[in-house]
Amino acid sequence: MFGSRVSLAERYVALLADTGISHGLIGPREGSRLWDRHVLNCAVVHPLFETGADVADLGSGAGLPGIPLAIVRPDLRLTLVEPLLRRTTWLTAAVEELGLANVVVHRGRAESLWGRPRYRHVTARAVARIGELARIGLPLLDAGGSLHALKGTSALAELEEDAEQLRALNASRWRVASFGAGVVTPETIVTTVELDARIVPGRRARGSAPQAPNRGGSRGSSG
Repeated sequence: MFGSRVSLAERYVALLADTGISHGLIGPREGSRLWDRHVLNCAVVHPLFETGADVADLGSGAGLPGIPLAIVRPDLRLTLVEPLLRRTTWLTAAVEELGLANVVVHRGRAESLWGRPRYRHVTARAVARIGELARIGLPLLDAGGSLHALKGTSALAELEEDAEQLRALNASRWRVASFGAGVVTPETIVTTVELDARIVPGRRARGSAPQAPNRGGSRGSSG
């Protein structure tokens, strides 16, 4: 998965197992499953991003999924967005220690980046329901951009429940897909929400949004 950069991934795992746990960014019971449950679980989604894309990782916490993506894909430009000072302090130190020149850390909520230069992709892991993630994340996207949320087995049901909220936000399409077959068990489930045109932060559509032919919670798969 990490090729010649596997030593960077190993150093990151060591950081998570040490100060990541002692600083409360990773639960103490996670130490024995950092590779499969956390690092590889995030890294396997890298095919979602085209070469050289700008990606904002919302609620980055311990740098998941942003740092594994930055290691496996040095061509990506990652912004780790995290509101808590103790977490951004840890993230900044980790990024510096790993020498990740393609990563910057931003202290603040997603809303603090509204109105700034847009991203091609927004990602998040274990932050909020897809409807709320879309509310705060879609305004960060440029036209044609997409939100990718790493989710659990309830992803499809959640997507169906929040579909009306996505329509109100003028999202264009959404789907659920799985990644990492043969690499991680269980596979990583990702909910993707696409945006054809820029949206104004905080503004919802009036009335009903037109139905797109392929809207809804269709489940796909990817390796």
